[in-house]
Amino acid sequence: MSEKVSLTAQNRLIISGLLLSTILIIAIALFAIFNIQKKLNEGYQNFGQIISKTLAIESVELIKHLPQDRIKDTLMARSNTLLIGHSDIVLIEFRDKNGELIYSTKESDYANGLKPSITVSSPLAIPADNTNYGSVTVGLSGRIISQITSTTRASLLFVFAVAWLVFAFVILINTYLITRELRILQNGVRKISTGEFGYKIESKDVSAEVEDLFNAFNDMSNRLHLYEEQNIDRIMLERNKFEAVLMSIANGVVVCDEDDNVVLINNHAQTLLEVTEEQLLNTKIQNYIDTSENYCFKEKIEQFKDTPLDVIEKKPIEFNINVDNKVIKAIISPMFTRNKDYVGYIIVLIDMTKEAEMDQMRSNFISNVSHELRTPVTVLRSYIDTLYNYGNEFDYDTQKEFIGTINQEIIRLQGMVNDILDFSRMESNAPMEKALNSIVEVVETCVRQVEVLAKEHNLTISIHKDEEIPDFMFNYNGIERALTNFMSNAIKYSPDNSTIEVNIYNLKDTNEVEVTVTDHGCGIAPEHQKKIFDRFYRVENNTHTVKGTGLGLHLVKTTIEKYHGGKVFVNSKPGEGATFGFILPMKMEVENEKVI
Repeated sequence: MSEKVSLTAQNRLIISGLLLSTILIIAIALFAIFNIQKKLNEGYQNFGQIISKTLAIESVELIKHLPQDRIKDTLMARSNTLLIGHSDIVLIEFRDKNGELIYSTKESDYANGLKPSITVSSPLAIPADNTNYGSVTVGLSGRIISQITSTTRASLLFVFAVAWLVFAFVILINTYLITRELRILQNGVRKISTGEFGYKIESKDVSAEVEDLFNAFNDMSNRLHLYEEQNIDRIMLERNKFEAVLMSIANGVVVCDEDDNVVLINNHAQTLLEVTEEQLLNTKIQNYIDTSENYCFKEKIEQFKDTPLDVIEKKPIEFNINVDNKVIKAIISPMFTRNKDYVGYIIVLIDMTKEAEMDQMRSNFISNVSHELRTPVTVLRSYIDTLYNYGNEFDYDTQKEFIGTINQEIIRLQGMVNDILDFSRMESNAPMEKALNSIVEVVETCVRQVEVLAKEHNLTISIHKDEEIPDFMFNYNGIERALTNFMSNAIKYSPDNSTIEVNIYNLKDTNEVEVTVTDHGCGIAPEHQKKIFDRFYRVENNTHTVKGTGLGLHLVKTTIEKYHGGKVFVNSKPGEGATFGFILPMKMEVENEKVI
């Protein structure tokens, strides 16, 4: 790539001065040559006039006493003498008083055939007696004046050319000396800009003004060197503090200079982008490729650069990128110094994976709830419409069957509505009242409530409990709903003719109670066990086909952990069943809390 050479103001001034001086010298030279030429022509004209007058006087003296037949010969002899003696005279003509040609050198053997450039005429007369014999015409070739003019022109041009060269040489030398001093100063400034404080420049053989400037520069350089020595530790300490703060920020931070080079990247950004500091540092951020082999920053960086800084400062660019199934929100903001000088930009990276999953879960939740609510409503409407229109045609057993189905769907509908209401209340941080209750009684009550559903699948529910489990403070309804959810799920996923085990353990060492519900169904894969208590999460595969809102286990987790300070857990192996349980602290103090 060829570099573009730009003229400085000083260079432009020097070139303009040379051009003006050249034009001025040429104009003066032309003016001088023109005037000299004019004077020479006038002098040459006068020279011709003198010759013609002299010739006229001489000729009158020669012919005034001669007879007519000898005049021509006499004039011819005199003319040839002049032609031989004066090489610049190329023509002499004599005419009588009537204008008739007496003699012309054109007829002479001495005529050289040259055409005269100047012709001058004088009368052949004697002023004393007013006698007019005619006139004489002298023609000059102009060779002498031409030679003089050429010599004069060449001499003037040479003189002016030498003067111009001397003038230009003086300007160039002066310019060189000035620019040399400026280059010395520029080199010193460059040294300072690269951090070479204390650098000094020599001030010999320079003008007094420049010497003062060099001395001031050396003084500044020395002061900067002293300042560097005194403050380098403090500066490094502040930088280390800045980097430490940046590295400890929970979000990812990538700092780029104005040339898009990565100058700093904190640990969280390395984790989110799955790169090491060595891989990204001092590289162009646009060259980063995500897991889909896309240049995820390139387009947005170009948009950032095409947007005015005052606009981008008020409204930073926000966009999402995907890195190994992670959704990362990126925010690009300009970076300024205290003097509002632009020095680069900062990219803040926020892990939005969980939020994206939650948004997807919410969307699925709305779709599932709509579907789940529509199913019982459709069944209820169909059965009620049938009973209303054709009930008299059915026998008692058929009517009872219809009413039983309607009742089951109402119970199912009520359960879904209760889940949604409980979720809404818990999300609003409504307090929950606790009282002194028996955990054994809650377990037995829940078992009795689900026995009818268990018998439909020929399932057996067994209770195993430690002795001497004291009453403690908890919310009866909340724990009952949690246990009922565990048992209902166990019934849904247990094979027919199997056993569901409910265990109550007294953890005396930690003063806690543990309740577990174990089934022998299909089990839960490890990847689902980590998220099964999350909001709206539902296990969807070929085995788990039971529908629901995805809120039941999340409500259990919120009830146990948020409102009772306990812990929920699940242990399962695919094909070997699952154990859901919770641990509650056995607090005896009465807590001043209200019911939901």
